[in-house]
Amino acid sequence: MGLRINTNVSSINTHRNLQNNDAALSKTLEKLSSGLKINGAADGPASLVISEQMRAQISGLNQAIDNSELAVSMVQTTEANLSEVSSLLTNVRQLAIHAANEGVNDELMLEADQQEISNALATIDRISNQAQFGTKKLLDGSNGASGSTTGQSLEFVEASLATGDSSTNGFKVRITQEASKGFAAGTVALTDDAVKQKETLTIIENGKKATYTTTSDDNIDTALQNLQSEIKKNGLQVDVSKTEDGKIRVEHKEFGSGKGFQVSSTTAGVLSKDAGQIDVSTEGQDIKGTLNGESALGKGQVLTGITGAGTVEGLSIRFTGDLAATKAANTAAGVEPELDDQGVALPGEVVGQVYVSQNSLNFQVGANKDQTVGISVGSSKAEVLARGIENKSGFESLSDINVTNFQGAQDAIQMVDAAINEISSKRGELGAFQKNTLESNLSNLRVASENLTSSESVIRDVDMAQEMAEFTKKQIMTQSATAMLAQSNQSPQSVLRLLG
Repeated sequence: MGLRINTNVSSINTHRNLQNNDAALSKTLEKLSSGLKINGAADGPASLVISEQMRAQISGLNQAIDNSELAVSMVQTTEANLSEVSSLLTNVRQLAIHAANEGVNDELMLEADQQEISNALATIDRISNQAQFGTKKLLDGSNGASGSTTGQSLEFVEASLATGDSSTNGFKVRITQEASKGFAAGTVALTDDAVKQKETLTIIENGKKATYTTTSDDNIDTALQNLQSEIKKNGLQVDVSKTEDGKIRVEHKEFGSGKGFQVSSTTAGVLSKDAGQIDVSTEGQDIKGTLNGESALGKGQVLTGITGAGTVEGLSIRFTGDLAATKAANTAAGVEPELDDQGVALPGEVVGQVYVSQNSLNFQVGANKDQTVGISVGSSKAEVLARGIENKSGFESLSDINVTNFQGAQDAIQMVDAAINEISSKRGELGAFQKNTLESNLSNLRVASENLTSSESVIRDVDMAQEMAEFTKKQIMTQSATAMLAQSNQSPQSVLRLLG
């Protein structure tokens, strides 16, 4: 082996190894000081990409958790306000029942009841206008689907989140069958002679029974009045009237199928076909038709778009008119009948258009696009509650009730019951939305965030024990290389010995 002093190959080799060891030691120190296995893209390009995607997802999940918690708080606030409305309605019902005690109350007492009811309704309106979460109104009607209609006797009832927005073009409403009430009609007139002979009239409805036997002091009108009193006392949902030719007609208060009853009379034909026999009433029928050409389900006077009915899914309207009169009006106005693909006129009549504006509450409860849920919260104002409830006093909504007369008090009870059912239904809907949608989603989000964070940690975080062992190894190697470099640098000095 020759001796060279210009090029110290062993020193160069040792220096290279020292540089490698020093760079590796620096990397190890970086990982130990940061706690991260990947501090830059060069530490693991593929792992970095996966890790960053996971971090974005984790961040989104954590924000979705915050969103869901805020949504729960908002729903709880809304339900709490509706709970207060429900309490006020219970008080109004109690006052209406007190006012209905006609035999005891005088005019001043009835006025006092009405004044207290008016104050309670004003409080309900105030809650509806002022209830808010932050600055967002909750019960003023701005957070639910709203609708308007064209055409007489057509009324918007409600729309679901699935219902499309039709605020510009509207949805066409076609009715093929109007709703009717179940009824029983006598075939012979009730005479004064029959009344004097103790005619027994019986009506059975929904397990409740009303019976009246006439007396010698009765005439036809008083007999029917007394029978109607028995009906009210026993809670039957029917009305009794007399036709122009003196025949008795009993009619259910509600429209639609499944609202039947039974009748019986001592005299054949007065109510029942045969004397003393029980006859079943003629059943009412539900409304039938289409909404914007899509199938709809009728219940009473209300027509609702079925699941899968496109943009009219969940849309409900009420038609209270006469289909024959509507047809005559359309004909007089020169409205041409619509034709199907085969050129055949479509059945029924177009009774108007319904325009829907969607303003439902929507919540982002996921880490990705379109992971949203929503709920519609309508108005709880008195003028909106108990709409469309048929009553003899002509009350159009809860805000119209007046208990200063007997019939008004009776109808007020009916209206308040309907309003209580509406509020209770909405509270139940909110509770189900909170429990089954928001809170269950929250639980899922927390588990997902935990699992994804754990996975990201495996990719990104350093194993401190393993890295400390690596650090010790690199530190020893660096120190050894440093010592060997010193020895390599001393090797050429042996040439000096040749100079003697």
